[in-house]
Amino acid sequence: MASSGSGYDLSSSTFSPDGRIFQVEYAAKAVENAGTALGLRCRDGVVLAVEKPLQNKMLVAATTGRRIHTVDEHSGVAITGFISDGRQIVNRARDEAINYDETYGTKIPPKTLANRISAYIHYFTLHGALRPFGASTLIASYDPATQQHSLHMVEPSGVTYEYFGAAAGRGRQPARTEMEKLAINPKQADGGEASMIDVAEGVKQLAKIIHSLHDSAKDKPFELEMSWLCEGTGWKHKGVPKDVIASAVEWAKKEIEEAEEESDEEDDEGMEE
Repeated sequence: MASSGSGYDLSSSTFSPDGRIFQVEYAAKAVENAGTALGLRCRDGVVLAVEKPLQNKMLVAATTGRRIHTVDEHSGVAITGFISDGRQIVNRARDEAINYDETYGTKIPPKTLANRISAYIHYFTLHGALRPFGASTLIASYDPATQQHSLHMVEPSGVTYEYFGAAAGRGRQPARTEMEKLAINPKQADGGEASMIDVAEGVKQLAKIIHSLHDSAKDKPFELEMSWLCEGTGWKHKGVPKDVIASAVEWAKKEIEEAEEESDEEDDEGMEE
C-alpha cells in the first residue's frame, strides 16, 4: 500500500490504493502548521480566539490580516491555515447569509450556514482542476427563531460538526484536552446549563490556553484576536474590547506562573523524599 503520494497526490479527485486523498491530507497539514484557533460555547454565548503569529519583527501587527470576521449580524467566523484561502471562505459565507435573507426574509440558521460552507469547501475536493482549501473555519452563530447559539467547525475536507469546544491549528490536541476540563457541556456539568461558564470566563480561559501553549523560546511572537456573540452584545457578533483582552491575558499569565511554581515545589518535595 502507498504510504506517501506515489503519484496519487497529483489530483484531489484521485484515491490512493489504501483509500486516501493526499491533497486533502496536505490541506489539513497546512492547518496543523498554522496558529491555533479556539472556540467555546458558553452558557450565555460563544467566544472565538485566534493566535496570530507575527512572522517578522518589522511587521505592523494591525496589518497582518484579520483571522476573525463577521459574516452576518448574528454570525462570525474564525479562520486558521492559509489566510488567503480563509478570506474566500469568509466571502462565500457572507454571500450565503445575504442570499438566505433575501430569499426567505430571515437570518440564516447556524446549521444551514455551516452546511452550506462545508458543501462549498467539499466541492473543491471533487475536481482535478481545483485544490482543497488549506484553512479550517470556526463558526459562532445565533438563531433568532429558536433563540439558540451554537459553535460549528468546518475542516478542509468539507466535514462539519457542532461543538461545545473546538480547536484547530498546531495547538489543537493540547487545547482540546484543556477545554475538556471546563464546564461547557451541559450534560456533564453538575448543575446543567446553569453551571456552565459564561463568556467573560470563556475569554479568560481561552487566553490562558493559548498562552500556555506558546513557547517564547521556540515560537514567534503573536497577537491574540478574540470575538464574542452573547447576550451582552445583543446576540451580535463583535470583537472583544482590547481592555478586556488585556485583562484576560494578564490573568492568564499569572495563573500559568502560579501553576508552574506549584509544579516546581512538588518536584522539589518529591526529590527530598
